[in-house]
Amino acid sequence: MKTIHIRFLILFLLFCSSGGAADSLRYSLHQCRDMALLNGTSARAQEQTRLAAEYSRKAALAAMFPRVTANGGYMWNSSDAHLLPKEPSYTIGSVTIDPGSAAGQFIAEAYQAIYDKLTIDLTHIVVAQVGITQPIYTGGRLTQLYKIARATENIAAIESQAKRDQILYAVDEAYWRVVSVSRKKALAEQYYALLCQLEQDVQAAVEEGLLTHSDLLNVMTKKGDAEVKRLQAENGLTLSYMALAQVCGLPLSSVFVTDESGLDELALPADSNKIEAAVTQPSEIQLMQEAEKIARSNAMLAAAGLQPNIVASAGYIYTNPNIENGFSNQWDGKGFFSAGVVVNLPIAHADAILRYKAARHAAQAVALKTEETRDLLTLQTTQVNTKLAEAQQKIALARLTQKNAEQVLQMAQASFEAGMIPLSELMQAQTQWLAATTELVDAQTEAKTQETLLRKYMGCGE
Repeated sequence: MKTIHIRFLILFLLFCSSGGAADSLRYSLHQCRDMALLNGTSARAQEQTRLAAEYSRKAALAAMFPRVTANGGYMWNSSDAHLLPKEPSYTIGSVTIDPGSAAGQFIAEAYQAIYDKLTIDLTHIVVAQVGITQPIYTGGRLTQLYKIARATENIAAIESQAKRDQILYAVDEAYWRVVSVSRKKALAEQYYALLCQLEQDVQAAVEEGLLTHSDLLNVMTKKGDAEVKRLQAENGLTLSYMALAQVCGLPLSSVFVTDESGLDELALPADSNKIEAAVTQPSEIQLMQEAEKIARSNAMLAAAGLQPNIVASAGYIYTNPNIENGFSNQWDGKGFFSAGVVVNLPIAHADAILRYKAARHAAQAVALKTEETRDLLTLQTTQVNTKLAEAQQKIALARLTQKNAEQVLQMAQASFEAGMIPLSELMQAQTQWLAATTELVDAQTEAKTQETLLRKYMGCGE
């Protein structure tokens, strides 16, 4: 994130130094990449997902450590609890004592004293407890849950990087499309200018009787076609600007001045050893590897259900009325400690055994899919690498063809002005020059596209 902040500062200073005019800046490919990463909401959302997975992994780790809890409660009651009946019994065996006698009075007073002592004041009840719980052995459940959380965090990080790579690939594709269409627009304008000049020359030749009106009509028809192509190139460039602005997170009306020098820079195809070494780096393979880890942990988690669980706990309990002192209603601050161990031993859990077998087969299936994905990516990377080599061969051939077409055009122009060749041959030379130059631009754009795709497959997007 620090690198992104530094890049943003550089872009901000460039913007300020330009006076805020977007159309006065020359945007390099790396500047467009930085803007896309800064302005894109999907990349930021993916980063938040990664942070959520990181905290989930930390929570899974914290579950292995002691857990301390505190509980408290208060209750008000309208009556107290009496352990003896309210009225005493004056019958002892078969003898009934008169309550009004001295003996009855003595029994009544003694009973009342005992009754009062055995009365529990429940008007206000306060209970407080502080306890600690520590898992001792869970059959590996907590360990596997932590591994799953860690693999999930890795998946979020891989997806975050994959989203960055996807954005960078989209920027590269849009950027080189702008460069390509910009060059084609320049070619269309140059070709149109040639035909405009040719129209003037033919018009003068017709007036002098050297050429016919039919020749002039042919030139005007070619000029009309060239004007249509020039307008199409302008419209295509406008749409290409909008597409690049969209992936960069800028207003669609933004105008770019791109750096076209990179179109002539060619990257060499990778050898087979580099492809084989890099095929484990793409996000698809990394995601499958993390999914395989999760599947294995799920199998071990199912196996943990067949293992005993041991949990130790300890705590301090305070009550008022104080149960340690005859339920006395005194705030004497006294309580009691408690400690214990709970052991759970599964004996006959057929469902857990079946879940373990199902999870184990699921893990094997993911491992096989990982191998399949690796082979598929190796094939795709090799194909892209081959296409890059073919595109570079096309560039070499297109450059030779374009150079020859340019020489032929110069010779045809001179020969036509000298009256040595007809108009049709000059127009044919112009058309061939336009086609050869356009083919060169297409070959260069294709090579850049394959180069970008190869970097994506080989895990070197930046």
